[in-house]
Amino acid sequence: MMMLHKSLAIFGYACLFMAITSTAQSPPVLDTNGQPLRRGVEYYISPAITDVGGNLTLKSRSNAPCPLFVGQEPVTSTNIGLPVTFRPTEAGKDIIDEGTSLNIVFEALSTCATSTQWRVDATESDTGRRFVGIGDEDGPAGIFGISRDNGAYNIVWCPAMMGRPRCGRAGILVENGVRLVALDGDAFPFEFIKA
Repeated sequence: MMMLHKSLAIFGYACLFMAITSTAQSPPVLDTNGQPLRRGVEYYISPAITDVGGNLTLKSRSNAPCPLFVGQEPVTSTNIGLPVTFRPTEAGKDIIDEGTSLNIVFEALSTCATSTQWRVDATESDTGRRFVGIGDEDGPAGIFGISRDNGAYNIVWCPAMMGRPRCGRAGILVENGVRLVALDGDAFPFEFIKA
């Protein structure tokens, strides 16, 4: 009889733990004012560490004006970058929580006749890196998330619908003096400033 009570107690605690963990929600991603990021509100994405670069913007990797990639203004630039909006893939979700699957879109017009939604490009043979570009992307290449590591936010790409994707965290790769966002290297810490 005593064994039955212990088994029922353990089972009860296990059910309670599962109920708590299944309803536990990830914390919201906060802007520099301490407010949760919201769907459709414009934010600048800025480095969380100073003197390494400016806000994110659109950059070309060559002398050709197209295609454009997600890049970073130089620290000495007077340009403030371009604002983005976050669009969760889950309908009706307005608060951006850590781990929320979302699209990131620059709120600007592109001279390349394409959308300004972020997407992950294919792996380049010479660098082994995947750059973050822009363009129409309804599939998993355009789904990002935000995670928190050691008090700073990272932009991550690891869409669950792809089975076992080669996930990555956004970092900065300097190419011919241009600071570009790419995956597969060291993560770069970001913060979000309401526009």
